[in-house]
Amino acid sequence: MPRKVILHVVGEDPIVAEMDEDPQPSDLFIRVTNPRKRDGKDVPSVTPGVQFVIYPWHRITFLELMPSEEERGSVIDFFRT
Repeated sequence: MPRKVILHVVGEDPIVAEMDEDPQPSDLFIRVTNPRKRDGKDVPSVTPGVQFVIYPWHRITFLELMPSEEERGSVIDFFRT
């Protein structure tokens, strides 16, 4: 089952996408599908209709792995009062 991620690429706005499996320490790149901006619009650097994109690790600042619906029940969200 694909996992939703937020990809922070050097010099670009964050990209929301899906990954089939979590990245491993030995990986040189990551492969994501359905890349889009946070607001759902197309990513300007990606041609419309592309099935997946491969990003090399040296271009990634950090990667946020969002919890799935099953994991959501065990995640404690932080909030301010």
